[in-house]
Amino acid sequence: MARYFGIDKIGKLFSYIQQNGGIRNTLWKMYRMDEGKAGTLIGTDKYGNKYYEDPTQFYGRNRWVEYVEHRNLEYDGSQIPAEWFGWMHYKTDLPPHRDGNRKHYKWMADHSENLSGTTDSYMPYSTTRPKVEAWDPKKSTAQ
Repeated sequence: MARYFGIDKIGKLFSYIQQNGGIRNTLWKMYRMDEGKAGTLIGTDKYGNKYYEDPTQFYGRNRWVEYVEHRNLEYDGSQIPAEWFGWMHYKTDLPPHRDGNRKHYKWMADHSENLSGTTDSYMPYSTTRPKVEAWDPKKSTAQ
């Protein structure tokens, strides 16, 4: 009967508020992540991202990451390091800090995020002249 009227949802809402540390923190997380979730903290990567799991949610929606706050709302999936990528995408159930079989070689590069679309993105230097020249209004009015 409680499920029919949605009373269990109200109980879950109060548990989310309690786990997130109050109404203000819950609203802040909803603003940053577009949904209110609470779960067990599985681990933190070296960049400060926190990884959570809640087995009561749907499979495929029960693992999530809370990106570090100094990024504000500028976050994307390329900020997840490779060691946590496998856990996030259900390739393994062992998080990196509990998986002893992962090999680390000295030739492995450190993780770097995708900077496309930012001011730090890679722009190759072109040595060829453009086929079409841009219109310059000062040049055409001087004639």
